[in-house]
Amino acid sequence: MRRHSGIRTSGTAVMLLALAACAGGGYRPVADTPVRIGPAYTIRGATYVPAAAPDYDAVGYASWYGSESGDRTANGERFRPDWITAAHTTLPLPTYVEVTALDTGRRIIVRVNDRGPFAGRGRIIDLSRGAAEALGLRAQGHAPVRVRRVEPSEKDRKRLREGKAAAALAPVPADELQRLRARLR
Repeated sequence: MRRHSGIRTSGTAVMLLALAACAGGGYRPVADTPVRIGPAYTIRGATYVPAAAPDYDAVGYASWYGSESGDRTANGERFRPDWITAAHTTLPLPTYVEVTALDTGRRIIVRVNDRGPFAGRGRIIDLSRGAAEALGLRAQGHAPVRVRRVEPSEKDRKRLREGKAAAALAPVPADELQRLRARLR
């Protein structure tokens, strides 16, 4: 009897562990390490080569996404549409970027944890719904932006890893916005 009882207990323990793993979805915990660059990859005929790019600073267009709630991001985390995250084709995962709306000068810090955008010319970043709302871009399908890699404070990193916004940033002055818009052309 004891032998069967032990087998039943072991079987139950294994089943509970398996169910617990399924409930967690097998997602990678939200963390800043390890940083993943990854090999070159091809999507829809375009090849992307991930790179460290510590001086990344580009102007282009942002779009946003949010209906993929619960999907796995490219670095294995669970996608949460309300968090301040983004997708980029080549930056390391995760990376922190400052995104500036070129229409308003409003700017925020965003945590890049996914790959994209893969549709539309000139699109350089896909923002989560939460990031698009924080930047004031949700009502627009896409908008002109500046994306610049930054190294935020540990306090801001922690807030972003927990799904909260980083500390507010002052808007970009009008003369600098003018120069950034000129780079867009």
